[in-house]
Formats: sequence, C-alpha cells, structure tokens
Amino acid sequence: MQVQTLAPGVRIIALPAEKFNRCRITIQFQFPADRSRATARALLPLVLARGYAGCPDMTQLSRRLAKLYGAGLSSEIGSNGANHLLMVRLTGIRDAFALAGEPLSDEYAALAFGVAFDPYLIDGAFDPEALAIEKGNLTRRLEAEINDKRLYCARQAARKYFGDAPAGISRDGYLEEVPSVTPQQLTEAYREILRTAAIDVFVTGMDPAPIARRLEQLLPGLGRAPAALLAPAAMPRQPLARYTERLELVQAKLCMMFTAAKPAAREEVAVYRLAMSLYGGSVTSRLFLNVREKQSLCYYCGSGFSGSVGCMTVNSGIEPADAERAEAAILHELQELCEGPITPQELEDCRRGLISGIASVEDSLGGLENWYLIELLRGGAVQSPAEAIEALGRVTEAQVREALRSFSHSVSYLVTAKEEGGAQDA
Repeated sequence: MQVQTLAPGVRIIALPAEKFNRCRITIQFQFPADRSRATARALLPLVLARGYAGCPDMTQLSRRLAKLYGAGLSSEIGSNGANHLLMVRLTGIRDAFALAGEPLSDEYAALAFGVAFDPYLIDGAFDPEALAIEKGNLTRRLEAEINDKRLYCARQAARKYFGDAPAGISRDGYLEEVPSVTPQQLTEAYREILRTAAIDVFVTGMDPAPIARRLEQLLPGLGRAPAALLAPAAMPRQPLARYTERLELVQAKLCMMFTAAKPAAREEVAVYRLAMSLYGGSVTSRLFLNVREKQSLCYYCGSGFSGSVGCMTVNSGIEPADAERAEAAILHELQELCEGPITPQELEDCRRGLISGIASVEDSLGGLENWYLIELLRGGAVQSPAEAIEALGRVTEAQVREALRSFSHSVSYLVTAKEEGGAQDA
C-alpha cells in the first residue's frame, strides 16, 4: 500500500492488485457526526447515485455503466465511531481486458469523480424531483426497520447505550425529519462536506498518478478548510439499564451492550479479535457451543466489538420464555472466561479460525480494499494482513482474560412477545 498526501486532509491510497482482472476507485469523505445535519447527509448518497452533471439521469447513467462492460457504481453512508463517512465507489474490469483497448480507467475516474464532485444541480441546488424520490425511499427504509427485529433490537439498544453521545447519532438519519429536508439544505450539507471533510481516494488495481492529478486540479475550487475529526471515545461505566419492548412476534431478540470504558489501542486489536472469537464470534466460541448448542437457549448468539468506542455487543434470538435464562447463561460464559479455565485447544482453534479469515482477505478486490480502509480509519501504523496474523500469534491467554475483564454490562434490550391480556411494559 502506498499513501500520498496531496493537501491537508486529502490522500491517495494505492493498492496494487495485479492478480485481479478488476479494479476499483473509492472516494471517501470522513467528517464529524452532526445531529442537525444527519438526515440530509443520509440522503446525499441516494441522490448522488442517480447521476451527475455530465450524466444527469439514471437512464443515461445506467447506459454508460453498461458500455463500460457492466461497471458497478455505489454510494453509501457509513460510520467510524463519532465520525461518519460518505463513499462513492466504482468497480470495473482493468484496461488490459478491454476488448478494443479502451482506456477504461480514465472513464472510471471521470465517472466516479463526476458523481462525487460534480453533481447534477438545478439553479444551484439538487434536483427537487430526485430528492423527493429518495426521501420516499429513505422513509420506507426507516419505517421498515421494525420489520427486521434483530436489527431493530440492536439499534434500540444502541440508542439507549449511546444516548446523546456523538457515536449515537444515526448515520441513516431520522424518520420525522425526512419530509422537511429541502434541496437547498441538501446542497448546503454536500458543500460543507466537500469543504471540511477528510478526503481519501482508494485506487485498487489502477495507476494512481492520473487520479492524483485529477484530484489536485479539483482541490482549489473546493474552498478547503478541513475540520478536525472527533477522537475515539468510549462510554463510561454505568449502572445496568434494562429495557423490554413487547411486539407481535414469535421469536424474541435480546441485545446486551458492554463498555470497556476506553477505546481499543492499536496494539490491542489482535487481543480483542481473539477475545471475541473465543467468547462469541466463531463456531468454536463459548456462546455458540454452550449457550446455543448444549443448552439450546437461543437460535443464534454471537458477540462483536467496536474498538473505536470500546463497546462489546451480544445479540441473540430466543424463545420469549427463555429470556432470563439466556441472559444469565451469556453472562455466566463471560465470567467463566474471566475466571475459569481456558484450554489451549479452544484458544488455538479460535486463533486458527481468525488466521484463516485474515489470510483470505487478499483473495478478493473488496476484501483487500476493505482491510486497508479499516486500518486507515483506526489511525496509527497500518498493519498488513500478514502483520496482523503475526500479532495474533503473539496473543496470550492472560491478555485475552484482561480484555474480557475490562467489560462491564451497561444495557440489556429485550424485544419480546406481548403478554396475554395485553399487558405492556413501560
């Protein structure tokens, strides 16, 4: 990987990928989460993906992508702790595989940069018709959240856990605000991102030099004044809060959130990877083998960890009558890992599983880019997959215990069936 800084807050990241017949450009904007602009920002990728000044409608855009051997374009919003991301990504075949020797990489760059930096505007603002369509799409998506009870439970738990903290600001916006977003507000939010966001352009399997020149030519017209990103921050330890929501359903969902009270340091990443695999992140984990398989207390049960906010989450699908037993069993397995025996065999089974997964990162274009994107978002020295495997090999049982002991239980959110007779929890 090669990183070239073109200006303050602007970088080109080149990833060689000669073994693939495809290439990719990803333009990423990173900026602090802002509650007042969250909904407008959530609409931006939807509107941007509809076309740009040189190709102003979806029909023309689809035709152009088809002529580029079926190139794929996507635009999305993401999050990194207390910061949000806006990404425009274009994937297509490499120049060497063009049937008539077309300069495909130039076409890809022009299209991706057009979508990201030269949107279709009417009288200086986004197209009202395009915005109206995407407001309808976003509204339906947000209204449909409750239909996926697993996702709904996890998001409800996160809302209680983070409260008003920046990390709790929704990257998908807020349903009640969608109707009021105007083309002018959307344009203002977009121009602020161009002016203040950190800009990273990932170039995978392509020559980065022409893309760097293209970006350098754009920068003077953006009026750049990069804003500082929000530093990683974890929620403090707090008394356990329990919430129960009763809906029309058969399978209940339980989300439990734990805080380490500090973000994960770069040198702790390998430790937390192994700790999560051992606790609930693999088919050899304690939650899978003991809570799901041996006790049959859940349909699924797994743990995950977000290092930027120092948060561990355990999600499970359970029978409503088993909620208390399942939560007790999940907590028991955590306590056993903190205090009881950990066999060398189970530790090595988890280590080998992680190593196998990391070793496969470079088997796909998306896996390769995603690896380095996440590494750069962590900050500090960037680890290659090979270096991450070496770090995993050095993690000890004592380090795993220390990591797991750092967690305290903050929130339990249960989505369960309505009680007979219509009784409801407050």
